[in-house]
Amino acid sequence: MEPTNSRRPEGLFVGLCTLDVIQLVDHVPGSDEKVTARQQVVAAGGPATNAAVTFGHLGGAARLLTGIGSHPLGLAVSAELRELGVRVSDLAADSVEPPAVSSVLVTESTGDRAVASTNATGHRLTPPDDLHALVAACDVVEFDGHHMELATATARLARAAGRRTLLDGGSWKAGTAELLALIDVAVCSDAFRPPGTQTPADVLRFLTEHGVAWSAVSRGGRPIEWAGPEGGGTVDVPAVRVADTLGAGDVLHGALTHRLAAQRQVTPYGFVEALRAAAEVASRACASFGTRAWLRGP
Repeated sequence: MEPTNSRRPEGLFVGLCTLDVIQLVDHVPGSDEKVTARQQVVAAGGPATNAAVTFGHLGGAARLLTGIGSHPLGLAVSAELRELGVRVSDLAADSVEPPAVSSVLVTESTGDRAVASTNATGHRLTPPDDLHALVAACDVVEFDGHHMELATATARLARAAGRRTLLDGGSWKAGTAELLALIDVAVCSDAFRPPGTQTPADVLRFLTEHGVAWSAVSRGGRPIEWAGPEGGGTVDVPAVRVADTLGAGDVLHGALTHRLAAQRQVTPYGFVEALRAAAEVASRACASFGTRAWLRGP
């Protein structure tokens, strides 16, 4: 059994925050077609944001380092995160521009989602003066690869301070290679394709060659493939009736970060158990529409 810390883990989450407008539809409309949505959810979103919400829901203390702004839509995003117990360090607090808005259509019959968003293109975030203190106060730092300059600066401090670093690899971005050199654990989606890779095995090998000690590739409902210093394997994902896949990977990362924050040293057993527990939480989130219903339980 892995030794654990009894105190509440502290997690720092660095990355994207959006306003998500999520519509449940019978089908994604074609050109010049209108459809009436069956349900609607409006919530704070973004990979690091949803991971922070998950981390807090599971009992951790989550802080989100991001850019939101003081536009009325941004204020609504910040207010929801406060209600959910996520502390926010808003590096775009003086901006009056709207936050990034993600327009999401979820197909009712399959749970598949279509997303349009400006992501992090609206803000260039400068590392804050208290970044050293934010890193020192946490046990673990999770990154989603957005706001790359901020992410790299934070990861460099985290590595120097001996804090565990995790990457949510959603897609390959400019600067990802530099960030990987500072990452201890990387769990990537099937869409994460570093140069020259085509298969999950290629991706795992690439990550190992770039200094990542523990890595995995999630593939929806298919088994998660993982690799570590002593080998690798697969972790099965629980079968559920999928209502909505939006944010499933974010939840997976938040839950994984929470589990790994309690491990003094990552071992093959501990990594597999953390992946298995995180997959169970992510599967539970997929069983309901939107990114918040799962927090309220069945």
